[in-house]
Amino acid sequence: MSRVVVYSSDYCPYCMRAKALLEKKGAAFEEIKVDGKPQVRAEMIKKAGRTSVPQIWIGEKHVGGCDDLFALECVGELDALLLV
Repeated sequence: MSRVVVYSSDYCPYCMRAKALLEKKGAAFEEIKVDGKPQVRAEMIKKAGRTSVPQIWIGEKHVGGCDDLFALECVGELDALLLV
């Protein structure tokens, strides 16, 4: 299984949806919360080039946010990424 990292926020519905999909897929993931942590959020922005959460990496690939994760699922590419 690929290493999965999710930058998230506690009350973000998109974060909850993305994590639920990963859990449904049986993918273990490291969750990095950005709430009240400007340094961690700045690190995420630098890496992702985006300010919104969630920001998701599978292996070395920056997948993007929740909609991007679901788009991979819709076209049948998420499982292959998770198994690399």
